[in-house]
Amino acid sequence: MRRIGGNRRKTRSKFRKNISEKGKTDISKYLQKYTNGDKVILKADPGYQKGIYFRRFHGKSGIIEKKQGNCYYVSIKDGNKEKSILVHPIHLVRI
Repeated sequence: MRRIGGNRRKTRSKFRKNISEKGKTDISKYLQKYTNGDKVILKADPGYQKGIYFRRFHGKSGIIEKKQGNCYYVSIKDGNKEKSILVHPIHLVRI
């Protein structure tokens, strides 16, 4: 059977901005820096689709492992498994 849908399927409410957040994204959010060991929360900015994570990880907290290019590897816990995902800093919020 053929698989239906892609990575952003069923994300209409998850990846939506609030009415007060609509408009252009602040440049400081785009350029924020993190160091190894920083704790972050995954919160997608739907205005910028590059470097976005899979919808299952929305709202999860994790720890910065290392930097690769403009993005960061974030270590998160998915059930009992430790996973490492590559995320752009615009989709991260420092705890």
